[in-house]
Amino acid sequence: VQLQASGGGLVLAGGSLRLSCVASGSIFSINGMGWYRQAPGKQRELVAHITTGGRTNYVDSVKGRFTISRDNAKNTVYLQMNDLKPEDTAVYYCNADVMSRGSGYNNYWGQGTLVTVSS
Repeated sequence: VQLQASGGGLVLAGGSLRLSCVASGSIFSINGMGWYRQAPGKQRELVAHITTGGRTNYVDSVKGRFTISRDNAKNTVYLQMNDLKPEDTAVYYCNADVMSRGSGYNNYWGQGTLVTVSS
């Protein structure tokens, strides 16, 4: 199983970006999916999470600005980021709990995509 993240880039403060993460490989089912970020010198933190049924939760600092969604048919999770701030600058990683055929759930990470917000 592989998670491939894309959509990062350089944007001015107040701008928007949309991150995507596609899971591929031997996939039977995907449970929770999420986005984490790690800024230079800081620990990785959970930004947003979405369950199979669409229940979401967000870190307080992005509430009202970021929206997580998923397309179960495409094994894809998205993160729409609006009104970006310089403090959102980080490497963003997708994460998912994936069940492969013949095994239980395992946790996987994408490779990370860099988001840089300039003031």
